[in-house]
Amino acid sequence: MPALPSDAQPNSPPTWTPVWWRRLLGWLLPVMVVLPLALAGCSGVGQPPRSVLLQALELQIQLTQGAIAEALALDSGGTPEVSRVRVSQQESVPIGEAKGLRVVGQFDWRLAGDPIRVDSPFELYLERGERGQSWRLARPRGDALTASPGVQAWITDPLPLKG
Repeated sequence: MPALPSDAQPNSPPTWTPVWWRRLLGWLLPVMVVLPLALAGCSGVGQPPRSVLLQALELQIQLTQGAIAEALALDSGGTPEVSRVRVSQQESVPIGEAKGLRVVGQFDWRLAGDPIRVDSPFELYLERGERGQSWRLARPRGDALTASPGVQAWITDPLPLKG
C-alpha cells in the first residue's frame, strides 16, 4: 500500500503520483511478461493431445502384453481400455536425430474383458513427426546393437490411426 503524502488526511484516498505509477509498472510489467511464459512452459507447449497419450499407452500395453504372451506361448488377448490420464511431468528429449518428449504420470486401465480397473504410473517417450502432425511411441533399445557407446538407440512404432 502506498504511503500517504504528508499533507493527506488519514481517511482520504492516496494520491497516485507519476512516481507511484512508475513503481507499480516497474513491479507489474515483469510479472505480466514472465508469468505467461512460465505458465506456457507448465502447460506443455507442444504437449500431445490427450488422444495421443491414450493411443500411446494402449500401444505400450499391447506391445508389452504381446512380448509376454509370445515368451509364454499364450494368446495376447484384446485391446486394453485406457482412461483418466494424469500427466505430472513432461520434458523435451532427443530421440535419435528427432525431437522427442518424455511424459510421466498416472493412468487407469484394464485388459479387454477384465472388470478390474488398475491405476498405474507410466513413463512414455514420444517422437514428434517431421511436420509436427503425428506422433510415434519410442522405446529405448536395451541391447548390445546400439550405434555407438553412450548413444541411446530407439525403437519407434507409429500410433494406430483412429477412425
